[in-house]
Amino acid sequence: MIMKLSMKQLAVYLSLVTVGGGAGLFGSRYFLPQTRSFQELRNVTVSSPAETAIPNPIGAPIGATAGDSVNFIAGAVQRTGPAVVRINATRKVPNPISDALKNPLLRRFFGEDEQPIPQERIERGTGSGFILSQYGEILTNAHVVADTDTVQVTLKDGRSFEGKVAGVDSVTDVAVVKIDADKLPTVKIGNSTNLIPGQWAIAIGNPLGLDNTVTIGIVSATDRTSAQVGVPDKRVSFIQTDAAINPGNSGGPLLNSQGEVIGVNTAIRADAQGLGFAIPIETAARIANELFTKGRVEHPFLGIEMVDLSPNKKQQINQENNLNIKQDAGIAIKNVMDKSPAQKGGLRVGDLIQKVNRKPVKTAAQVQKLVESSTVGDILEMEIIRGDKMQTLKVQSGAYPKK
Repeated sequence: MIMKLSMKQLAVYLSLVTVGGGAGLFGSRYFLPQTRSFQELRNVTVSSPAETAIPNPIGAPIGATAGDSVNFIAGAVQRTGPAVVRINATRKVPNPISDALKNPLLRRFFGEDEQPIPQERIERGTGSGFILSQYGEILTNAHVVADTDTVQVTLKDGRSFEGKVAGVDSVTDVAVVKIDADKLPTVKIGNSTNLIPGQWAIAIGNPLGLDNTVTIGIVSATDRTSAQVGVPDKRVSFIQTDAAINPGNSGGPLLNSQGEVIGVNTAIRADAQGLGFAIPIETAARIANELFTKGRVEHPFLGIEMVDLSPNKKQQINQENNLNIKQDAGIAIKNVMDKSPAQKGGLRVGDLIQKVNRKPVKTAAQVQKLVESSTVGDILEMEIIRGDKMQTLKVQSGAYPKK
């Protein structure tokens, strides 16, 4: 069936294609009610305008109207931008020159009357963050505020506050800051669990000191493991995007086309070219809640190193450990730490993990997610294949060891 359009409808359709880049326009008249705490943001619904929505023939964001002249990117930024902040941190670090001059061979080049070299130097850094509640609760990256107790927080409207670092979790690279203010603009928390590659991704931050910079791209991939990203000391499954994320973007929000926060941008790889990574908002919000309420986070820990099997990896594990794994696919335990909860629970190198708490798993990332979503001290039921036999073991998780 061929749909006939009036001249007015055709003009609206063409404006969608031209201005929206194929993604349509998005209304800018939405508002978010003020909330008491950021936990309530999950329950906030967006109020839509009263005008009749345009038909959505090319996938325009829901809510675009004929009277709107702002594309969906600008609309998302207008709603969220006021809640994005710049964070300036200063910290004292050892002065490498002072350490070097302890060597008498180098010290001889400096006269005895020279001014003493300071033992420490001041290091300054700039990052981003976003406001979770109207009472000044802010989420950012741990590496932005590490090793400092106070930071300077600057809002988009120019106001500046001294911020108190309320908690830092280096394991997930999440930190929270509190400023003494109220009636602040806030972000709307979205959902990253159902993201698929190809969806829009909008990043806001302060890269290279350039405040409130907006970049646009797509979600390139989801569930990138810490090992894949090159930061094996972290326990996060990252969102990958091609939206530009540079130093200074760290801690800023990654938005969907509706202007909802789906991730926390992190410039965690200095050598990443055309690649950006973000911490899923569900992980970040959960960690932030624990940091605000308890000041610290305990991560459940088993003490195993896992690998997704392939024919080559199977052969390598068999040779290194004198095993006879026959499967070419699955999750194999490559290493078990001494005196770890896994060892105490009976897990061994070469075991193939089939289920965790009766949920089938196919990748090491899925196992890690299930472990991370539990609580320290929980009993995890692990269904494994050892040799030719299926076994069920119960492992009580411990707390992630401190460095």
